[in-house]
Amino acid sequence: MNSLMVVGTTSHAGKSLVTTAICRILSRRGWRVAPFKGQNMALNSYVTATGAEVGYAQAVQAWAAGVPPQVDMNPILLKPQGDMTSQVILRGRPVGRTTAAQYYEKFFDIGWQAVQDSLKRLEQEFDFVVCEGAGSPAEINLKHRDLTNMRVAKLLQAPTILVADIERGGVFAHIVGTLELLDPDERSLIKGIVINRFRGQRDLLQPGIEWLEQRTGIPVIGVLPWLDQSLPAEDSLSLMERSQDSSNAEITVAVIRLPRISNFTDFDPLEAEPSVRVVYLSPKETLGYPDAVIIPGTKTTIADLITLQRTGMAEALQNYLAAGGTIMGVCGGFQMMGQFLADPEGIEGHEGRFPGLEMFPLRTVITQQKVARQRSVNSRYPQEGLPVSGYELHQGRTQLILSEGQDSHGTKFEFLFDDRGLGVVDASQCLWGTYLHGIFDNGPWRRAWLNRLRQQRGLGSLPTGIPNYREQREAMLNQLADAVEAHLNLDAILPSGSKV
Repeated sequence: MNSLMVVGTTSHAGKSLVTTAICRILSRRGWRVAPFKGQNMALNSYVTATGAEVGYAQAVQAWAAGVPPQVDMNPILLKPQGDMTSQVILRGRPVGRTTAAQYYEKFFDIGWQAVQDSLKRLEQEFDFVVCEGAGSPAEINLKHRDLTNMRVAKLLQAPTILVADIERGGVFAHIVGTLELLDPDERSLIKGIVINRFRGQRDLLQPGIEWLEQRTGIPVIGVLPWLDQSLPAEDSLSLMERSQDSSNAEITVAVIRLPRISNFTDFDPLEAEPSVRVVYLSPKETLGYPDAVIIPGTKTTIADLITLQRTGMAEALQNYLAAGGTIMGVCGGFQMMGQFLADPEGIEGHEGRFPGLEMFPLRTVITQQKVARQRSVNSRYPQEGLPVSGYELHQGRTQLILSEGQDSHGTKFEFLFDDRGLGVVDASQCLWGTYLHGIFDNGPWRRAWLNRLRQQRGLGSLPTGIPNYREQREAMLNQLADAVEAHLNLDAILPSGSKV
């Protein structure tokens, strides 16, 4: 099987970006390409057509390769829960919770077998696999249990690219130090070095490149400029670094940056709207009065609900709502908006029953069985009959206490879609709640929802006859591939006889 491996000197060096770009470049050259990451640790995930949960970054890489995401592209997914444990997703299904120490004892052998089995299946279906590492391949205290980096490269004998981020400083030390810590059989697989996020004059960097190539004997096959690409990130640290051109923004949407925020890729389509400014607020920050507030998904719903209550953000949300504000909850955020949440088995770490934000007449019980499936429904609000697609991914069962009608305060609640289990909206359309991830990917529905906010500001409506976000994503992936291909000599490490 033809293969490439992409590893980095550090986390956030640009591995995902380079892997994604290479998937699109090779696909455009005629290869049938599959991305692969043996083990991923991330709270952003995606549900495949078969109901399997994989890292969202691998889904994006699959779309870059022009193929549907599948579970063999990410056989192991670890989802941190905030109590020094992670939920283990093996071949798309949850199989337990573990600490780092327990993981090696309980899951390493079955995990390595899953990695090998997935690669064998991908080999039968695809003619090129582009593998992505995780963190650094030279963590000497962790290498014995590393299922993602050079163990995979050695298994495949894959030519490997080492990516380093020059923006962090010390790029030459990072590269040389990483190479020095690799075993000889690992280092022999490093066939090219890529320097990422370069913003200076290339001629000033050139002496360092020449020294590096002479020192290591490995060619620098690319110096990538700083690319303003909004690719989905794998963890919430990236939210601290996000920048958005909001010069033309007319409305503001605030997303509460929960301690264990998950699937914040849901809001990428909002960030791509030129008229929308998206801000991520810590629960400790002042809420202010944005045009809408979104309570996002989370891996630990009850713990993050308690954070909202302890920091005063819950009270601020109630005051904001009383003043006429608009609040939407997605997945875990939707569960928080009910009357209470119960976790009788302590699945998420907090056993017991806890009061919610009491915005909806809902009761949620956290259960062992995870709901993971793609969905296609029709909207009832904010506009009747719009086709909407997305996916469910939650471990709670939510019940609307009253049937469609009046609650004790005379507030009427309606079902958001023709499937009653996927969401609720109040009569004033100030309160929205849904289990549907990817709801804003649906262009006409997104614009209809935004137009209600615009109407409140006295702004004209945006056209709703627009394509879904996936078409924008396709254009972004092509732009990324074009930009990387212009600065990357990929042919230097591709197998001989590669398609053009």
